Amino acid sequence: MLSVLKEINEIKPVFVELGLQSVHEKTAEYIRRGYPLEVYDRAVEELHKIGVNVVTHLIIGLPGETKEDMLESVEYVCRVTDGIKLQLLHIIEGTDLAEEYKKGRLKTLSLEEYVDIIKSCVEIIPESVVIHRLTGDGAKRDLIAPLWSADKKNVLNTINKALRD
Repeated sequence: MLSVLKEINEIKPVFVELGLQSVHEKTAEYIRRGYPLEVYDRAVEELHKIGVNVVTHLIIGLPGETKEDMLESVEYVCRVTDGIKLQLLHIIEGTDLAEEYKKGRLKTLSLEEYVDIIKSCVEIIPESVVIHRLTGDGAKRDLIAPLWSADKKNVLNTINKALRD
């Protein structure tokens, strides 16, 4: 696969997106990421060796993580990635997290908490790392929580205002 990516990258720039979600192994086990952090590190190294750009996905608001944990993930990936996509944790119908949420075993971030974390993330992301996403939205018909995330225009406006202030 690396040789194919290298060949394509010589013709047109290639970006490979890696779904890391968190650098914390306890979280990775909980969400069943399926691989340890070392696999991500090795993938980034191999992709950079062939000149391919790497964009890393992180989820903000994973169960059990503090703001500091989330910022550690951002700091970690910003040392090695070319781009970053930040995604709010959504509770979607039909998932294990939905069952945990319905039983009251986890909570989601408020809009204010999310915006505060995003603002802190943006402050530590170096100019050399492209921010590809500050939030995302799940299918409204399947969204259980946080319901405020369904109003993407309001979310983006709130983030923009916080970043300007």
